Amino acid sequence: MKTFVRILIILGLITGGIIYLNRQRTVPKPAPAIVSPPVQTEPKPPETIIVRQQELPPSVPEAINRPTPVPVTDEPASSLKPDVSTPRPIEASWRNNDYSTNRFTLSARFGLNIPGKFKGVGSAFSSGTPLSAGRRTPNGDPYNYDNGYVLTDISGNYGSQSWYWGYNNASQVNSSANTVAFNHTVATGLPSENSGDDSPYVGAELTYDYELGVKEDWHHLRYGLEGAVNFLPVEFNSGGRYNATLSQRTDTYSYTPGTTPPTAPYQGSYGGPGFVINVPPVSSTTALVPGATFLAQQHFDANLWGFRLGPYGELPVSEKLDLFLTGGLAVGLLDGEASWKETLTLPGGAGSLTSSGAGSDFSVLFGYYLGLNAAFQFTERWSVEAGVQYQNLGTYNHNFGGRTAELDLSKSIFVHAGIGYSF
Repeated sequence: MKTFVRILIILGLITGGIIYLNRQRTVPKPAPAIVSPPVQTEPKPPETIIVRQQELPPSVPEAINRPTPVPVTDEPASSLKPDVSTPRPIEASWRNNDYSTNRFTLSARFGLNIPGKFKGVGSAFSSGTPLSAGRRTPNGDPYNYDNGYVLTDISGNYGSQSWYWGYNNASQVNSSANTVAFNHTVATGLPSENSGDDSPYVGAELTYDYELGVKEDWHHLRYGLEGAVNFLPVEFNSGGRYNATLSQRTDTYSYTPGTTPPTAPYQGSYGGPGFVINVPPVSSTTALVPGATFLAQQHFDANLWGFRLGPYGELPVSEKLDLFLTGGLAVGLLDGEASWKETLTLPGGAGSLTSSGAGSDFSVLFGYYLGLNAAFQFTERWSVEAGVQYQNLGTYNHNFGGRTAELDLSKSIFVHAGIGYSF
């Protein structure tokens, strides 16, 4: 619904601009002078004038003494013998006019073959980072275990002991063995990326064609420059639900017999002093735990403003139908936002872990385009137009809070249809 409202607003602004520009044309170009063809009238019958000669002597032949008919008319000789060998050409009223064929075109634009995807999916649970839901120590360091941390203290763990450690649950302590266990769990079998393509995307475009000249010897080919501004909202969603297996490593640390660790939950500091445990761990085991589920939800939303500039050629096919071939530079301004949320549900009802992020970005993209259009002129000023364009703006990539959104604009196809106004 938001996309539809945006398109209506853009179309309204563009239409208002065209009306305003049309009203600014206060000095219209003079209409071509109409020269009426000469009126053909019936030729007057020639008058016959009898010229009488003086009587000649009998020796002069009789033919010379005859009256000679002389035609007399007010009409020129050319009108008496019209040249009908070559038919008079009939001029096309919309082709040989004197006003310019510069043109504005307002079109609806449909974007196809614009796929998108999110990369780095599930990295919060599968990249080796523990499932500690982002918890940190009193000094701001992240936990290196799901249920606690064991880090290097200010002394550099002098004597193979550290007081910079902490744990979450009393069940981690084995008082009979004088040990504390820590788990490091990662999820396996997660997808590395999710793809989405919600095209066709619907937008709008305003095009201006400025004629530079006509090649009469090339089938009256018109040529000029074309500039355009367009708007396209892009939005896609990706994600899904997946089965996952947990790989859990358990590291066990010892402490001095006869001492008792602080009550859980406990957080030791970097600078100490505090209760110390022995490092490194005395044992480490790994187990696979099936039955986990992974849910990924990603959303990308962007406004793509585009600009085109390049030459065009216009070939008249008939009195009212033209074909256009155009191509040139394309520029895109992409204003995007993305958000994502991932949830890992642990097996056996052990709870769930959630990771999320969001962000925004503005990027400038450069490329090129090629287009083929057709226009049908139904009045001297107005036409309907349709066509197809290929556009390459490359591939857009940006990291939004830990996940990379990718939008492939390198093989975009645009189908458009609209109405044109010549002036």
